[in-house]
Amino acid sequence: MLAKIIKGCRKRRRESQKELYEKFYAYGMSITLRYADSREQGVEILNDAFMKVFENIKSYDQSRPFKPWLRRIIINTAINHYHKYKKGAVHDSFELHENSIGQKEAITCSLSYQEIIEMVQQLSPAYRTVFNLYVIEGFSHREIANMLDIAEGTSKSNLSKAKKNLQEIVKKNLSYNRKQNG
Repeated sequence: MLAKIIKGCRKRRRESQKELYEKFYAYGMSITLRYADSREQGVEILNDAFMKVFENIKSYDQSRPFKPWLRRIIINTAINHYHKYKKGAVHDSFELHENSIGQKEAITCSLSYQEIIEMVQQLSPAYRTVFNLYVIEGFSHREIANMLDIAEGTSKSNLSKAKKNLQEIVKKNLSYNRKQNG
């Protein structure tokens, strides 16, 4: 089935492109939402990624799995989006105070996927991008530095700050939920 859709995409058939888009929309959104400020921005990144897929589908090696190839294009498109919009936010003033949650204190809660995405979206673009590339995608700081055109130390610093900010966001979220349910 997928091979037939890809064959149609290689022939630039709109109905095949639509099928591929619909088949992998949810998968793509699950990736882009981790990098985007909002759902709208996630859709924009995903649409740009699919344009690249359709332009480069002939270079896809059908003897290999499709999803990793698509994932790489989506991640690269998200990184390109970051580069495109980071100019206005090079120096990020989004610094939270030092984390007041003790190192040994554990917070156990069940957060929905949507809640986690919303929390990650609250991070600055620089912190969010490094966090996703390192924690979710498994890239090294050296690889991230090369992708984002930053120093390796900046990648490490941004990851550390992203984690601290996320802890603060989770703490605020839990505090708010306790007050609502209290």
